Amino acid sequence: MRQFAKTLRMETRGPGLYEFTRELVATVAASGVTVGLTTLFCRHTSASLLIQENAAPEVRDDIQSFFARLAPEGHGLYAHDDEGPDDMPAHLRAALTQTSLSIPILDGRLALGTWQGVYLFEHRRAPHTREVVVHGMGE
Repeated sequence: MRQFAKTLRMETRGPGLYEFTRELVATVAASGVTVGLTTLFCRHTSASLLIQENAAPEVRDDIQSFFARLAPEGHGLYAHDDEGPDDMPAHLRAALTQTSLSIPILDGRLALGTWQGVYLFEHRRAPHTREVVVHGMGE
């Protein structure tokens, strides 16, 4: 059994979905694993991971709008606001999504569907450097 690991770093410019499918595909291809499993882990509490459609930009816009309504910003809404009014809503949005994903590897490639992309979902307004740890194993 072969294993591989890599930390991908992404620069965000504020809230949004940042696709990193290409970088992930390249990481898996370089590993030499032909059948196995890749696990992704977001090392943050105010960002998360999504597998989502990567064809229509409106999907990403609608997702952001939905989460803004679900966990709105606003002074006095939350007890925790140490880093500003977007602090607690960012934690709630991350709690409602995922910080870890698993994707099968088949024939040396990620087993993603035709329109699926892998995204870091940034929930904070300020720019950040985010890290996603990629670990894979297989034959």
